[in-house]
Amino acid sequence: MTDAINTGHLQAFMERLERLDTDKTAIAADMKEVFAEAKAVGYDPKVMRKVLRLIKQDKAKRQQEETILDLYLQAVEG
Repeated sequence: MTDAINTGHLQAFMERLERLDTDKTAIAADMKEVFAEAKAVGYDPKVMRKVLRLIKQDKAKRQQEETILDLYLQAVEG
């Protein structure tokens, strides 16, 4: 099995993944800090996360989901 593995190639992939994981951790810490700063001046981080997720979506898809959400809310609220 080890004959079929290009150890240099695998090692290069693993090094890249380790660097990216380190970067991801640093970015997550930075984002946590920004959310804390926003909260300190009165913004709601939970809502900000939702807005961030929504603006990443395709606008048409987001509008379709919002329409369905409104329909479901109307149905359960009476």
